[in-house]
Amino acid sequence: MAKHPVVVYGASGYTGMLIMDWLIDQNIPFTAVARNAGRAKEMMAQRVVRLESADYEIIEAEHDVDALVAAFRGAKVVCNTVGPFYNFGLVAVEAALKAGCHYLDTTGEQHFIRQVREQFGELYRQAGLLVSPSNAYMYSFVEIAAELALETPGVDALETATLARGPRTSAGVSVGSAATIFEGYRQEACYLWEKKLERHAPNASFNVAASEFLQPVFCLPWGGTSLPIYFQHDPRVRSCVSAVGFYDNNVMKTVHAFGQKWDAEYKDLPREQQDAILKQLVDSTTPTMPPRERTTIQRSVDFAIGRGQLASVRATVHGITPYISTGAIQAAGVIKLIEGETAKVGFASGSKAFGHRYLLGFLEQRGLARATVTQL
Repeated sequence: MAKHPVVVYGASGYTGMLIMDWLIDQNIPFTAVARNAGRAKEMMAQRVVRLESADYEIIEAEHDVDALVAAFRGAKVVCNTVGPFYNFGLVAVEAALKAGCHYLDTTGEQHFIRQVREQFGELYRQAGLLVSPSNAYMYSFVEIAAELALETPGVDALETATLARGPRTSAGVSVGSAATIFEGYRQEACYLWEKKLERHAPNASFNVAASEFLQPVFCLPWGGTSLPIYFQHDPRVRSCVSAVGFYDNNVMKTVHAFGQKWDAEYKDLPREQQDAILKQLVDSTTPTMPPRERTTIQRSVDFAIGRGQLASVRATVHGITPYISTGAIQAAGVIKLIEGETAKVGFASGSKAFGHRYLLGFLEQRGLARATVTQL
C-alpha cells in the first residue's frame, strides 16, 4: 500500500526517474513501484537528482492487476511509464481504477489510447477519476500548439508536426521508446478526416517544410499520434493529420524502410517470431540507457497549422530536452490532481484536463518551451 499521494510506476526506467526528479523539485512525496526493488534503488541512487532530500518509498510488485492494486492503493495519482503500452499498459490502467487513483502515462501509442478511451473512459468518469494517457513531450507540446491554433475563430482543421533533434545515433533514445517505435508497426495508424478515423497507408510519409529549417524534414505518421483520438469527438475539429520527424532525415528513412520491410515480410508471421524480430531490433538499436539530455543538442519544434473556410493560423512551440520536459509535464498534472483542480474526469488529454495555457506556462516558467502564434 502506498503511503504517499503519487505513485511512479516504472521506477527504474529512464522516464520514471525523470518524473521523480520533478516531483522532488516540487516537494511532492512519492512511492516508486518496480518489479525489482533492488534494481530500482540502485538506479535511482545513480540517476535521480536530489534523491537524498526526497520523501519517498520503494515498493516491489509484479506486473499484474492484483499486485498493482495493492501497491497503488492509498495514493491519489499513478504516473505510469511501463511500455510498450500496447503490451503492458491496460494492466496498470485497470489497477489504478480499482485502487481509486487518477491515471497519467507517457504513451504516444494511438492504438493503446483508443483502447483506454473505449474500455475505461466511462468507468473512470463514473468513479470521478481522470484517465489521461500521453502526458509527455510526445504529444503534449504539439497538442498545446493545436489548442493555441484553435483559439482563432473559424479554425476547424489541423495539420501538426513534431520535429525533434537529438544525437545522430540511437544513444539519445530510451529503451522503452525504441521498443514502442518498432512495436507500432503491428498496429494501425489513423488520422481524423471529416470526424472519422481513416487509416494511413502502410507506406505513408511526409516531407514537411518548416521555416526553422533550410531543408524539408522527412516525417512519418508515427502510429498516428494521440491527437486524432483526442480531437475525434471535439466539436471544434473536423480533421486532424499529424506527422513526426527527426532533423536527421537518414534516421527517419531507416525507420521507414523497416516499416516497409515489416509490411512485406513480417506482418503475417506468428506473433512469437515477430516478438523475436522486434527484440533483436530493439537490443541492437538501444543497448543501454541513454545519458541525460543536453540543451545544446536536444531541441524540438512542434507546430499546428489551423485552417477554416477563411481562417488560417500557425501556432509553434519551441522546446528543449523532450524527456526532461516529459517529467515536468507529469509533475504539472500531478499538482492539479492533488489539489483537486482537474477540469475533466473520465478520459481526457492533459490539455483538456489541466488547461493548455497552464501546461504551457509551467513549461515556459522553467525554460523548457516558448510559444508563438502567427495569423496566416
